[in-house]
Amino acid sequence: MAPMNTPAWTVHAWRPQLCQALRAPRLQFQHLGTSVLHPGDSEGPCSGQTVWGQRSPDGEVGVAWDWIELTHGIVAIADPMAMITNLRLIGSKGEVLTAPEAALFLNQLVRELPWQQEVQRAICVETTH
Repeated sequence: MAPMNTPAWTVHAWRPQLCQALRAPRLQFQHLGTSVLHPGDSEGPCSGQTVWGQRSPDGEVGVAWDWIELTHGIVAIADPMAMITNLRLIGSKGEVLTAPEAALFLNQLVRELPWQQEVQRAICVETTH
């Protein structure tokens, strides 16, 4: 897997992996890293990126996204339509889904991950330094 300091955008450069769209939410992703790009202050909220992935027999599969702290202890996906991934999701008729079509399945996958906990941990580490 990619080192934990790998920028989120590099996931898009990994070899594309095909996956049935209905199976995507059941992928078993692990946390690969979270970065705090803006630690938050009176000028703006805390924000950053998080990367999740898994090894498959065909290679690495990953998804990454930007996050933002809405209020202390509450983080959200900055743009649910802007997930970065090397997954190419396949629809029921064998077609590769467009980015807007795939976003539904990617957001279902992300909803099942404990990503908010990992982001909060990264925020705590950043703000204690």
